[in-house]
Amino acid sequence: MINPVWLRSFCTLVEVGHFTRTAERLHMTQSGVSQHVRKLEQHLERSLLIRQGKRFTLTDAGSRLYREASAIVESLSDLERRIGADPLHDGVVRIMSPGSVGLKLYPHLLELQRRHPKLVMDYRFAPNADVERAIADYRVDVGIMTSPSSLDEVGIKPVGEEPLLLVTPKNMSEPRWEQLMELGFVDHPDGAHHAGLLLGANYPEFHHSNQFPLAGFSNQISLILQPVSMGLGFTVLPAYAVEAFPARELVQTHRLSKPASETLLLCFRRNQPVANRVRTVIEAMREGLGLGAGDSH
Repeated sequence: MINPVWLRSFCTLVEVGHFTRTAERLHMTQSGVSQHVRKLEQHLERSLLIRQGKRFTLTDAGSRLYREASAIVESLSDLERRIGADPLHDGVVRIMSPGSVGLKLYPHLLELQRRHPKLVMDYRFAPNADVERAIADYRVDVGIMTSPSSLDEVGIKPVGEEPLLLVTPKNMSEPRWEQLMELGFVDHPDGAHHAGLLLGANYPEFHHSNQFPLAGFSNQISLILQPVSMGLGFTVLPAYAVEAFPARELVQTHRLSKPASETLLLCFRRNQPVANRVRTVIEAMREGLGLGAGDSH
């Protein structure tokens, strides 16, 4: 295989037409340029130049090589520029978070993409364990979790709090324990955890969400409140999920006397440089959560 550095020296020499000026342009010595040309000739077993002091003319083989090689050298130079570039608004950014905060952030990030169409959002909803694993395995650029990471590879930084809300059918104004027991619990993947945080702080009778009759289950964040809106049960959800429900007028949210919330944790691959496009998205995520600008890690 031909050494591309030799090709670059040869093509530059042909374009400049002078060994000394070629050496200056490439920040080399004149003997270095001559050596690259000789190595090319030895490799190809063809004379490429007819030397005339510090000037030269091309042989037929030299002319053919220049026609073919100039496009290759330009392509390699363009590749170097593209790889070395670190644009703010160009490229795919892979994001993963639990569904509730995702419902809040995804429309905000799509607006960012609308302004910068080359900045493409790849947004996945997933539970904390999947977010953590995806960050560790380099499958995601940045994520949001609501629990600390157990993996050394994953760094975290608090970026906000999301309140938990008790949500009942519209006709329930002050939810008593007996009413909740009669209604039953609409469960979801984080249902036991959320109920434990909020109901455990406000109802002495509460021990576990299994105490309630099961009124339904959904793993789709946008559908969990559907049965609640139909009077079929109650649930506990983060505030962003409640805000995103299109029929909010059919449910009643309750902020109990002892509030409970989840800490939102920005998560990233520890000790990995952050690309500028990812920094752009992180700042947009902070804005979407109502926070000011901050460092990206």
